[in-house]
Order: sequence, then C-alpha cells, then structure tokens
Amino acid sequence: MIKLAAMNTLGSRIKHYRRALGMSQKALAMACGWGSQSRIGNYETDSREPTLDDVRTIAAALRIAPEALLLEDDDSVQNVQMALQPTKAPKAYPLISWVMAGEWAESPDNHHPGDADEWLSSTENAGENGFWLTVRGDSMTCNGNPSFPEGSRILVRPEADRISGKYYVVKLIDKGETTFKQFIEDAGNKYLKPLNPSYRTIEINGNCQFIGRVIDTKMTGL
Repeated sequence: MIKLAAMNTLGSRIKHYRRALGMSQKALAMACGWGSQSRIGNYETDSREPTLDDVRTIAAALRIAPEALLLEDDDSVQNVQMALQPTKAPKAYPLISWVMAGEWAESPDNHHPGDADEWLSSTENAGENGFWLTVRGDSMTCNGNPSFPEGSRILVRPEADRISGKYYVVKLIDKGETTFKQFIEDAGNKYLKPLNPSYRTIEINGNCQFIGRVIDTKMTGL
C-alpha cells in the first residue's frame, strides 16, 4: 500500500504518484503522448491547470483512477487506496556500455549484462537480460515526441519482436558499430530511421543484427 503524504493540490498529487512509479517528468509526458516535459512541470507546480481530459490522460499513464488526482479533502485522500489500479513492481536493470551491448549481440550466451556499477529501475518488463544504455549523439533528438537527447537512458529488451515504428538498438555488421534508431518497414523494404532530420535513413538488407527493442526511457538530472 502506498503511503500517502500531504497532497493538498492537484499538482502535488500528480508529482506524488509520478514519483511513486519512479517516473521522470519526461517519461510521464511521453507516456501521455505529449512532446513537452514543461507541461508536466507546470501542472505539478499548479502554475497551469489541466483540463479534465488531461487529468484522465495523466491518470491512465500513472495507472491510477482519475479520482485519485481530483480528490481534495483529507478524508477522500484516505479512500484513494480504493481507487488505485494494480501497478507493476519496479525492477532494476544494469546500465551497460555500448561496447558490451555489441558483444552481447554476438554471443548472448556468454555476455549476460548483469555486472554493472549502476542499476536503474523500471516498471516495464525487459526480460531476464534487459539493460539500460546511455544515448550517444543527437541523431535521435527532435522537436517532436518522442525525442531521445544525448545523455538520456534507454531500456532495451533483447530478442524482442520487430515491429515497424518501434525503436531498436541494432548492430551494423558491415560498419562494426552499434546504433539506436527507429525501425521502419515499408512495401517490403526495411530502414533504420533517425529522428533528427539532419541524419540520413539507413536501408537494411541483412547487414545488421537487432539487439533489442527500446521499451522505456529516463532523462538524467530529474
């Protein structure tokens, strides 16, 4: 049972339940389908009042009933436990290097990414060999949503199904490098697409190895 602190405003309740899930403001904004992290920040500081539709969207992303955010008096707050929907328990996964991720792709039986100095939690299921990576460069940064700026963390689920439009960590065999891109399949052709329009889309034809699908992200410093 979540221990509820004093939550006298809608913004403080959003912040409380976000932190209870271990989500950053950026992760919550992405889960809501919004491109701006500042939107969540404004709601949490009560400098901007969300619409009822926004409250419902936030509640769904936080896996709680909208009433948990809308209740105001202390007696009602005690009843929030009745409104909470089941949540997944967070699990910690290791933060590894890109070199290690590439080695794992070549020999997964010999390179289980379990030895790491830093572990980060997520409520997403990345499997037994899931791991975090730190985004390098700005090829996956854009003005829209989602955007993965340099320094952000991405959670990788190895051996995940390939779905067009999803994001993957892939080893380019001919170049000997590991990259992070959006996988696109169109009219039988397959591509690795960067979100930053300054970078070119890569057509693939068996010259790469998919390491895993990105299923969660965290911004550093929040």
